[in-house]
Amino acid sequence: MLHNEMDAEDILQNSFVDVYTNLHKFNYQATPGAWIKRIVINNCINHLKKRRINFEEMSNVADVVEEITYTEDFNLEVNKIKSAMNLLSDGYRTVFSLYAIEGYDHSEIAQVLDISESTSKSQYHRAKQKIKTILSA
Repeated sequence: MLHNEMDAEDILQNSFVDVYTNLHKFNYQATPGAWIKRIVINNCINHLKKRRINFEEMSNVADVVEEITYTEDFNLEVNKIKSAMNLLSDGYRTVFSLYAIEGYDHSEIAQVLDISESTSKSQYHRAKQKIKTILSA
């Protein structure tokens, strides 16, 4: 999500400090792994917010955005997709990661990143198109 190994290492270290200091708040409503993952994701999002990712606002995304079709043939290696994701801009990569990998829906992404839901949808659509272009090249 951060596209910078040093930032990722810092965020991960800070996240484990957060886990340790907030262990008393863990209420067993989720698995410990899911709780830790949520802390790491939230710390990544907060870091990206501080860097003020630029999102492109679209007024009419109805013509652009299509729903995910899980019938698409993505028989590619994970490393190729990760490499393609690393070539995306911060905004595209963040929305794509949250939606396609972490399972957030567009309304949650909009709320977390303080953008409109249509912006989240358009960023995801554009990221998906760019990844397809990169992978086909």
